Amino acid sequence: MIRFILVAFSVILFLIVSTPVLAAEYLLGKKDPDRMRRQSLAVIRFMFRYLLVLAGVKVTVRGKERIPEDTSVLYVGNHRSYFDILVGYSTVPGLTGFVAKKEMTRYPLLRDWMKNVNCLFLDRRDMKEGLKTILEGIEKVKSGISIWIFPEGTRGRGETELDMLEFKEGSLKIAEKSGHPVIPVAITGTADVFEKHIPFIRPSRVIIEYGEPIYLKELEPSERKHAGVYTREVIRQMIEKQLEERKTWR
Repeated sequence: MIRFILVAFSVILFLIVSTPVLAAEYLLGKKDPDRMRRQSLAVIRFMFRYLLVLAGVKVTVRGKERIPEDTSVLYVGNHRSYFDILVGYSTVPGLTGFVAKKEMTRYPLLRDWMKNVNCLFLDRRDMKEGLKTILEGIEKVKSGISIWIFPEGTRGRGETELDMLEFKEGSLKIAEKSGHPVIPVAITGTADVFEKHIPFIRPSRVIIEYGEPIYLKELEPSERKHAGVYTREVIRQMIEKQLEERKTWR
């Protein structure tokens, strides 16, 4: 319980203390939006890395060399924990925004920081609004900002990471319409930090692996038609290898 209290207190304290920083970033964004995004992302990455240390999370990162350096991408990952976002933001290179549920806009300060680091807010109940979010994601990717999406739509609650929900096919439209690659991302161990024993936070070893880029236009017609199914299977195989490795840990 001590870790949970420390993490929760740190988040609340950060949101309060960082209010002047938010104001300064807002003014900077009027003159130099790109610099504002980079500074805000640096602040959030520092905070997320601090929270991971506080929670006792050790992160092993693999495959960063597979991420193209000359283009923005669509990161597509499995989703089991709130800590997936902390691990993702603190390890991914370059400007990146996550697709979050629209309900997150209810929380002031948190909402403002999320906007500063390129997050998009998806209304899962309104198809028209959802389409607007996808179009906004396409424009961000084209402008050089990578986007990270969890195609399951919500956190998986199966027994293991292999128990993924079906990937929503529309979630890969950002890559399809922009022509930019999909980077499959497999994460294991994050649910062991918090979700498996709420409200306790316990130390965990997390593996995050970035897979080989997937260029949707280069897939076979049948695979391209069901790109979500194809990408899910790629991630499933990556997770399977991670779980086999975990069996050897002591």
